[in-house]
Amino acid sequence: MDRIMETNFLPLYRVAWYLAITMLIIIPLQIVAYVVAPPPDTVLGLFERYQANPFLGLLSLDFLYLFNNLIIVVIYLALFVMLYREKPVTVLLAMIFGLIGIACYYPSNPAFEMLTLSSHYFEAQPEQQSLYLAAGEALMAGYTGTTFDVYYVLSTICLLLFSFALVKSPQFKKATGYWGLSSGFFMLIPSSAGTVGMVFSLLSLIPWIVFVVLLAIRFRQLTQSLMLYSIDSSRIRP
Repeated sequence: MDRIMETNFLPLYRVAWYLAITMLIIIPLQIVAYVVAPPPDTVLGLFERYQANPFLGLLSLDFLYLFNNLIIVVIYLALFVMLYREKPVTVLLAMIFGLIGIACYYPSNPAFEMLTLSSHYFEAQPEQQSLYLAAGEALMAGYTGTTFDVYYVLSTICLLLFSFALVKSPQFKKATGYWGLSSGFFMLIPSSAGTVGMVFSLLSLIPWIVFVVLLAIRFRQLTQSLMLYSIDSSRIRP
């Protein structure tokens, strides 16, 4: 593992910096989409939205989260590399929980399955449409079911562990870790837990945004310092 940690991870930090900025663009888009066009309360309402505007239908079922979670994997990987020497067990557990959690999220999201069912529903005869409504109900039950809750809980543990390591790390300002802990606190109640869960989920976004901003700044600083070091090293070589 030590030999791996001696690798030049400048490209990873640069990608993490770009992706952190991308996430800061995606989050407001998610909020705007939710406020302007709240997801329908019924499966039939979702089918109708898909038919009226397929992209808006996808947004109603957290389509952007599919990209958001990929970004989180890269950001957490960069944090793992940076913090491994200081808190190896903590960040290793955080990375494992985070990867398992995100792996659980993708099968729980029915955005494209609902798009297909919507098309089939409106193409079917009236006596067959109830079958597609039932299939949609089953998918929506899984959307906020066990797999999603596992994703949410493991992601919360992952964030709390990484944030704890950041608080203890001299490489980061303690405020970075504290903002992460604040976001993790609001994530202790899954968003699927009714109104309270939804409120806590929305509140978690405030410290999360600050957390990502601080990480982006640190990734940027690290990228610049490593680039300068590489330039200086190349000049010293005969």
